[in-house]
Amino acid sequence: MDQIVNPLAAHIQTVKRRLIVIGTTILVCLVLAFSFSTEMVEWLNRPFQNQLVFYGPTEALFASIKVSLLAAVILSLPVIFYQCWKFVEPALLPKEQRWAIPLFFLAGGLFALGLVFCNLVILPLVIDFFVSFGLDRDITPQLGVGTYIDFNVKFLLIFGCAFELPLVMTLLAVVGAVSAQMFARYRKHAVLAILILSAVITPDATMFTMLLMAVPLMGLYEVGIVGARVFGRRSNNNDMDLPLDPDLPMGTAGTRMR
Repeated sequence: MDQIVNPLAAHIQTVKRRLIVIGTTILVCLVLAFSFSTEMVEWLNRPFQNQLVFYGPTEALFASIKVSLLAAVILSLPVIFYQCWKFVEPALLPKEQRWAIPLFFLAGGLFALGLVFCNLVILPLVIDFFVSFGLDRDITPQLGVGTYIDFNVKFLLIFGCAFELPLVMTLLAVVGAVSAQMFARYRKHAVLAILILSAVITPDATMFTMLLMAVPLMGLYEVGIVGARVFGRRSNNNDMDLPLDPDLPMGTAGTRMR
């Protein structure tokens, strides 16, 4: 029992230490980013020409904290990926360790690409659509800074995470959990799931924003199919004819040793 408890306690301590490092890094970046919160709010305010207003004493403060927290998470991504990598490194084989660092860089690049795409393409379309809708009905737009920043931050985080879809699909195919043929076979089911997911996670429940979220996800799904087809594990029926070694453990560990 002591042999089981001691490794578990060591893992818990390792997780705790790495979470403390990640949390400290995010906190430091938050303090640094807060000094540039005014410029970041102005940058997000580009699609909306009018001046933002605030309706409560703390609304402007919390809006600055939200945008600073988003910037802090983005700036902390290298440290977050490194801590995650060091935690899983002992469990990886040498060949897998060589692939891990490029995968972390690829994940960070896809997340950044999602943020850029959302900020330069999606958010201007969404804000222009809703503001024009009100102007056509002779309604003067007067947006609160808290609601506006919250709307932008949610969209940015959603698209940053959504752009990881091709990488996730490719990794599932690499480990043999699924195949490109399976992804293609269930394409209609995936489209339905994407539409439902887009309706749930978008900040407002309108058809326009749902489609703006769903259409890029459908394109990313197709990119994931291509990645799964190129890098996915090829099925080899000869593996079934290998003689069983009684000294070779079966299951995940046995498969990795083969």
